[in-house]
Amino acid sequence: MAARYEILSLAGQDLSGKSKEELSELYNELLNEGMHGLCFSPYQEGQAPGDQLTAEQIKRRIDIIKPHTQWIRSFSCTEGNELIPVIAKANGLKTLVGAWLGTDDEINQKEIAGVIEVAKAGHADIVAVGNEVLYRKDLTEDELLAFIYQVKEALPGIPVGYVDAYYEFGFKPRITEACDVILANCYPYWEGCALEYSLLYMKDMFRRAMMAGEGKRVIITETGWPDQGQVFHGAIPSHENAMKYFINTQLWSKQEDIEIFYFSSFDESWKTGDEGDVGAFWGIWDKHEQPKF
Repeated sequence: MAARYEILSLAGQDLSGKSKEELSELYNELLNEGMHGLCFSPYQEGQAPGDQLTAEQIKRRIDIIKPHTQWIRSFSCTEGNELIPVIAKANGLKTLVGAWLGTDDEINQKEIAGVIEVAKAGHADIVAVGNEVLYRKDLTEDELLAFIYQVKEALPGIPVGYVDAYYEFGFKPRITEACDVILANCYPYWEGCALEYSLLYMKDMFRRAMMAGEGKRVIITETGWPDQGQVFHGAIPSHENAMKYFINTQLWSKQEDIEIFYFSSFDESWKTGDEGDVGAFWGIWDKHEQPKF
């Protein structure tokens, strides 16, 4: 307990003067104390969405992360991803379970059926219908609303929401109204924010999502900082910056009881296709499932 209060007393301090060794010590204390939530990265090296996941690889990775988090977030309910919440629940974790929606209606229907089945079986504490669908322009607002209301009707008593960038909820009031809970992705890195201003920036992102939600529960469903890769305007990936961002995020989460799912658990190389080289370096553990810091 003493370590916990020592850690929390550091909240708000300037981390710029700390050595890499001091940052690593504080980072690992916070990691070992545990966080609210963690985005689950299931794909091993050489795998990508479209490949079938096995129960064995999911169990192995959940065993690694379960001492460090209360919740996990999954992104899909097909191709073995539907096993993630089942195995997580068996290990005492709470689950935010996603249906991945895109431009293929056949896949969308399988995802919706899958998330309903998983939730009806008691493996979902919160359901997310789609992830950044509007941001990608994969579906129209009306198409997405139809899926949200379909899932809500099928799952009375389970909070249902939609995940997108924090600002979308202010721009799409019908979506916001349909959601039981606001699931907001907040990435200062992807808006080119320098590390030293990133916590203030994320707090403002959260505030904007809260204003849009008008009193609804708001959860930060993704935030993180890469430790390698390209510089994005003022945002610089590095081991030190990744540790500082994690420390600041976790201290804020603990002090103000903010529900945050950190992105991500493991490095996944397939993400370079969408994000460039930086996509492979968001994990707390590397692609070989070893702790990075």
